[in-house]
Amino acid sequence: MGGENLEEGPVNHERSSYSHNWNHIRSREHRKLAVQRQQHMPSHQTTITPDSDLTPNHTLRRLIQSWCTENASNGVVRIPTPKAPLTKSHVVKLVKELWVPQLQLKTLRKLELLSMENERNRRYMVEAGVVKSMSSFLVACFNKQQTVGLEEALSILYLIRVNPTSETRLLPIENDRIMETFTWILQCKMDGHSSIKAHALLVLKVMVKTASSTQLERLKPEFLSSVVGVLREGISHQGINAALHILLDTCPWGRNRMSMIESGAIHDIIEIELGMPERRTTELILGILFHLCSCADGRSQFLSHSGAIAVVSNRMLNVSIAADDRAILILSLISKYCGTCVVLEEMISVRAVSKLCVVLQADYAHYLKEKAREILRSHYDFWKNSPCFISSPLSKIQLI
Repeated sequence: MGGENLEEGPVNHERSSYSHNWNHIRSREHRKLAVQRQQHMPSHQTTITPDSDLTPNHTLRRLIQSWCTENASNGVVRIPTPKAPLTKSHVVKLVKELWVPQLQLKTLRKLELLSMENERNRRYMVEAGVVKSMSSFLVACFNKQQTVGLEEALSILYLIRVNPTSETRLLPIENDRIMETFTWILQCKMDGHSSIKAHALLVLKVMVKTASSTQLERLKPEFLSSVVGVLREGISHQGINAALHILLDTCPWGRNRMSMIESGAIHDIIEIELGMPERRTTELILGILFHLCSCADGRSQFLSHSGAIAVVSNRMLNVSIAADDRAILILSLISKYCGTCVVLEEMISVRAVSKLCVVLQADYAHYLKEKAREILRSHYDFWKNSPCFISSPLSKIQLI
């Protein structure tokens, strides 16, 4: 017994010491809480007294949800329970499930919902390799000629919108297989094609914007032809603007311009402009027309449309300074290289000449005034007896 007591003595003493320390810690925390309760709430500076009855947030949430359920008949909507924040490991798990055939569509929809929620989710998705997985999925769809899941995958790529400075740079435009896949999507006839093609154009817009000059001048004619072709299909306004952005960003290169002209781009975008679109759409269209009219085939196609000069003239002084800039430069190219009697007469009838006179007298940039003066001066003899010149205070001396 004595031996046992000797052995138990230190243990009991240790337990007693542990208990004493724990009680000390607990009392210290109670004192701290008491001091804190005498302080103020950080949000509205209300004083908290020691006898305050604090209710945990999760208890409050359950009480509110219970009240919402009881009052549902009165139109009260139950507040949702907050979801646990997304983790990178969960995204990696979803990426792996993407390649399980029976889980593919369900996984794509989960990823799409996650990408819609917040920037944190989108950052995790980029870090987990979602961009590469989506591009691989699109190429796989192209190889199998399969359209199921295309819209979701394209929506995810658009929503996560990788920063141009990031290492992924969205998708590599120099990858021929990727570009062939997008060309196929834009040309494909499928259910819901309008939404799918609009998403594809939005993704392509970002790809083109971040591509280098070398990459843009190597674009295949089939790709540009497919972008032009979508404009005829009546897609959404957002999709049309995305397509116009792609054409504007790629048309400074002569090879690309010829591909667009051969695809009938000038006729198609003039038809869109005749529908009186919003300001930004008009600026994009006039920008493209200026580039395409810088070559002979482009000017020829422009003049083959009966409403071309009229629509450009109509937009002058009515849209924006940027639109005026492009419109004046287009009229300069047309009057300089295609200034036939028919063209010059039409410029009078659609009020292009009178608007050029206004530009010369108004508060416009010096280079635009000079361009307007150049146009009026070069055809003064033909236009001098027109009503717009007779009613204008301009004289030949002012044009020189």
